[in-house]
Amino acid sequence: MKQMALDIGLHSLPSLDSFFAGPNKAAHQHLKLWTSSSMPSPVPSYLWGESGSGKTHLLKAVYLSFKDQGLSVGWMDADKQDQLNFDESWVAVLMDDVHLYNLTQQQAAFNWFVNALTPKSGHPRWVLAAGSVPPADLKLRDDLRSRLGWGHVYALQVLSEPERRSVLRQEADSRGLHLSDEVMSYMLTRFSRDLGSLMTLLDHLDQYALQAQRAITIPLIKSMLENS
Repeated sequence: MKQMALDIGLHSLPSLDSFFAGPNKAAHQHLKLWTSSSMPSPVPSYLWGESGSGKTHLLKAVYLSFKDQGLSVGWMDADKQDQLNFDESWVAVLMDDVHLYNLTQQQAAFNWFVNALTPKSGHPRWVLAAGSVPPADLKLRDDLRSRLGWGHVYALQVLSEPERRSVLRQEADSRGLHLSDEVMSYMLTRFSRDLGSLMTLLDHLDQYALQAQRAITIPLIKSMLENS
């Protein structure tokens, strides 16, 4: 059954605290430790995994964590086509979906990497990157691919359906919401496997049900989507 990606305007800010680690506990703990340190390790880190494993959620959560601390951070993804120069004020550089980078972005990413680890002034910066495959399998220029595999490498796994069902049930119970097995199955089979998207869906369902003064049912979900 085809899943909807939940690109219907339902967005919430990702955070490390809202990320359910499950089988990805090692990577999650690594990032929490890194963002809580006043002097993060300059050893680069790379996350890889299939769509829905939480890579972008984690990178954006790290980015927002630093921004909340008033720190400047470099960000690059496959959609970023300009302003690719390295900034000495950055404390870290984050590069998402590196497997999709074009030649210009690959050149910029390599420059960011080199400048981050061998800065003209100050301490080395942390490099956090993410892609769909291990560093060795990236179809990128050799010097960038080799550097992405230098440091910590974490393989992220998509949560299993029982794990996602358990998280949804726990979150719904904490809100005092009743989700029938039928509604739960509908949410898990019709929408993105990304847990962040499912949590966002639940958040908006909670608000929509409250406004409509109705219980959360499949017709209510369809009504919310139609009115989004």
